[in-house]
Amino acid sequence: MKKAILGKKLGMTQIFSNNGLVVPVTVVEAGPCFVIQVKNKEKDGYNAIVVGFEDKRENLVSKPEMGQFKKANITPKRYVKEFTVADPSVYNIGDKITADLFQEDELVDVVGTSKGHGWSGVIKKWNFRRHRMSHGNGPNHRAPGSIGANTFPAKVFKGKKMSGRYGNERVTIQNLTVVKVDTERNVILIKGAVPGVVGSLVTIKNAVKAK
Repeated sequence: MKKAILGKKLGMTQIFSNNGLVVPVTVVEAGPCFVIQVKNKEKDGYNAIVVGFEDKRENLVSKPEMGQFKKANITPKRYVKEFTVADPSVYNIGDKITADLFQEDELVDVVGTSKGHGWSGVIKKWNFRRHRMSHGNGPNHRAPGSIGANTFPAKVFKGKKMSGRYGNERVTIQNLTVVKVDTERNVILIKGAVPGVVGSLVTIKNAVKAK
């Protein structure tokens, strides 16, 4: 990973491109993030940095965590995440990482937690088709149908598409385009949709293109 930043999803809107086309974008408040700890291969076995995002009240922070923040001379942060970097020597404790880390037309990968839909049936979760609504077919219109096998092997195979919890899982959307970077407001406009509800935490990092 070459570069990454934590942000908060603010919602979606649309803007006009230079050629007059409407572009749907997701507005992300990217940073500012602060470097809390720098790890190197000689001391820790790998190269990484630990960053914090969004202020948090001191009475909600444990003493060990507060010690780290005081050592970095920054206010307590709500979100703390570690990023692997190629060269940690370019970072110092207390450094500020802002939205200008990325440029327009750059490809990025966005990681977030998808919206939770609770316990859902097979039609909502897997796009199954309902049964015929003709007389005598109820009340199984939205039932999944047969899930078992014959007498042998007499079991339901793992991975069968059935009802269950839908959403609320880590999702990565790859190769999204940065449409605009507002350095004054620390806002990045990303083309298309990113996972998560409004106000949720997202991670923006440089895209890893598939070969």
